[in-house]
Amino acid sequence: MTRKLRAAPRTARPLLVAALVLTLLAGGFAVWGGWAWYAAAHDDTAAYAGQRDSALAAGEQAVQNLNTLDHREADRGLDLWESSTTGELHQQLTEGRKEFTAQVKSAKTVTTAKVLSSAVTELDDRAGRARVLVALRVTVKAPGAEKTDKDSRMLGELTRTGGGWKLSALGQAPVGGTPAG
Repeated sequence: MTRKLRAAPRTARPLLVAALVLTLLAGGFAVWGGWAWYAAAHDDTAAYAGQRDSALAAGEQAVQNLNTLDHREADRGLDLWESSTTGELHQQLTEGRKEFTAQVKSAKTVTTAKVLSSAVTELDDRAGRARVLVALRVTVKAPGAEKTDKDSRMLGELTRTGGGWKLSALGQAPVGGTPAG
């Protein structure tokens, strides 16, 4: 009596191969996903972009602050100027505050600034320095006169302090073919 052995069904082998292929694909995807997450978490580009955005926001606000002043609230406005600045610019503002306050109150002017556009032109994250170019519209209202608008471009230098980015220098940007000083 001979016994015949039956061969395993042919359908079991393709299912085993498919399960093995799917397992290998899932493992490969998990390794790739883990590596991509690690690379993104340790990439300095995101931190650099965050510093750039922070410097730009602070620069815009500081330039706007230094071009806005109401004679009726001069002390409050000048406090804002001082809190927006550092270094030599801050020193100039604090030293000349008394005379400037008297001039603004006697002229009775109100100036307001609105940022039209801006860009970071230079950023040294390690040294904590940045430069911004800010285009703004300054509206001046003097007693007995119509409001006047003036568009200007300002170059600002920022320094990172313990309190964030502060304006350390501010000047007019050269226009057209005018050489930069």
